[in-house]
Amino acid sequence: MSSVDITVLRGVVLQEELGLEQLCRACGVSDQFIRDLVAYGVIEPCSDPGSAWRFPVHSLRRVSTAFHLQRDLEVNLAGIALALDLLDEIASLRARL
Repeated sequence: MSSVDITVLRGVVLQEELGLEQLCRACGVSDQFIRDLVAYGVIEPCSDPGSAWRFPVHSLRRVSTAFHLQRDLEVNLAGIALALDLLDEIASLRARL
């Protein structure tokens, strides 16, 4: 008889969008850091200009990675934008294989 591996995943279901304050709290960053990331095109709010910013959930990963690049490696914002674009490209190429 063959054995069967079962993996149980547990997690928290998140909203599809996060407000600025929620994103800051989840990633442990200041609102100015988020504003700087938006200015450099690292993340993009999905709400209309003039209203309260809302961000897609996938922004969590980008903000968290950006924060670690800045804190741990002292990469500036332009370098963070470039590094994240390259990481996305690598992930895209790997998905194609």
